[in-house]
Amino acid sequence: MTTVRTRIAPSPTGDPHVGTAYIALFNLCFARQHGGQFILRIEDTDQLRSTRESEEQIYEALRWLGIEWDEGPDVGGPHGPYRQSERREIYKKYSDELVSKGHAFPCFCSAERLDQVRAEQTARKETPRYDGHCMHLEPAEAQRRIAAGESHVVRMKVPTEGVCVVPDMLRGDVEIPWDRMDMQVLMKADGLPTYFLANVVDDHLMGITHVLRGEEWLPSAPKLIKLYEYFGWEQPALCYMPLLRNPDKSKLSKRKNPTSVTFYQRMGYLPQAMLNYLGRMGWSMPDEREKFTLEEMIEHFDINRVSLGGPIFDIEKLSWLNGQWIRELSVEAFAQEVQAWALNPDYLMKIAPHVQGRVETFSQIAPLAGFFFSGALPLNAELFAHKKLSAEQVRQVMQLVLWKLEALRQWEKDRITGCIQAVAEHLSLKLRDVMPLMFAAITGQASSVSVLDAMEIIGPDLTRFRLRQAIELLGGVSKKETKEWEKLFASMA
Repeated sequence: MTTVRTRIAPSPTGDPHVGTAYIALFNLCFARQHGGQFILRIEDTDQLRSTRESEEQIYEALRWLGIEWDEGPDVGGPHGPYRQSERREIYKKYSDELVSKGHAFPCFCSAERLDQVRAEQTARKETPRYDGHCMHLEPAEAQRRIAAGESHVVRMKVPTEGVCVVPDMLRGDVEIPWDRMDMQVLMKADGLPTYFLANVVDDHLMGITHVLRGEEWLPSAPKLIKLYEYFGWEQPALCYMPLLRNPDKSKLSKRKNPTSVTFYQRMGYLPQAMLNYLGRMGWSMPDEREKFTLEEMIEHFDINRVSLGGPIFDIEKLSWLNGQWIRELSVEAFAQEVQAWALNPDYLMKIAPHVQGRVETFSQIAPLAGFFFSGALPLNAELFAHKKLSAEQVRQVMQLVLWKLEALRQWEKDRITGCIQAVAEHLSLKLRDVMPLMFAAITGQASSVSVLDAMEIIGPDLTRFRLRQAIELLGGVSKKETKEWEKLFASMA
């Protein structure tokens, strides 16, 4: 009997997302319920955006929740390496095999030509797609151009007629017309694979038997199925999980909801409650109880109990559930959890040097430094009144700083300062024009300890959350402003 093997394959390109944790939890439960194995693989083929810092955050966030894996980059295993960037030669071998069999071809089209083709197709109200320009090049001609060092990608061939039947464990057979599929790039010009080739090759070589992934990947499933067919491999069972949604039913996004797992850790949620809540996303226990442990979820897990309606990620409901967990702790356990959360020696030692020189009695510590131990702050709009900047400029400055900090992966005081300085200089402002806004947003006060030190200490999640909170308090950012300011932000880079 085949051992069930599932996997999660996050990209280390940002904060560890609750959607990643949600999919990881269901893969873990499915594997454990069948006595199988759960694998963590890192999809770091996006060399511009992937960072080791982000990869470490993924490990820490999943482990904080209680999600452990049997094989992965940090624990090893018989099917490594488990980072896609370290498997370059493996992908090249299989890409070459597809080309030699006539299932794929080198494409030398420039970005300018592709843009022009898409623009013409759009003008004719056609679906923009690759037009097959390089598909009929003679193999000898293609090899000559490759040998000459001409930049190229490798594209797969796809049918243009008929339908592909996608067998989904939750929906049954889903029919998707082939004319919706583009000739997918499999290998990029930098010699690294795209998601499609890497996933199929890795899942096959790592013996993955069941793939539970987000339903946003369902429309492109025919390309994966066709690759399995081209290689002559048995495809794993496919399961497309419903997407997490905001309370307004839109796709979960950080603009409307904090989406980083570490945000909830910093806010003081219990990992057991967070995992419990993620388990309630589109799934329920047979007896419909709200509160359950990971062990109980694994014991009673049945993939057929997953509901296809988009599960709502509601912070108020999460907070209610967290309260249930908190109130069931013994007083001793409660005190220990609080101590581990914010009153631990490591965190206090970061704060102490900035507070010690500003107080005369210990009773002054809480009013001065209470924001270090808070989540959302009770902000006052009057704190953001500015002598030099208009109300719109205040929001613009804060939004640009937020975007800069969202892209910052190495969270250090000098780098934080550099982000704020870059925005100030681009807007022909001085740092002293911007810093009062940072004080107000991050500390809820007109002055306090060094706000740059405070931002480093409270971390990226709470810093960004509080900036978003302040922007919303001041009226938010309209769609028109977002477009204009995104252009301005792009010009800064």
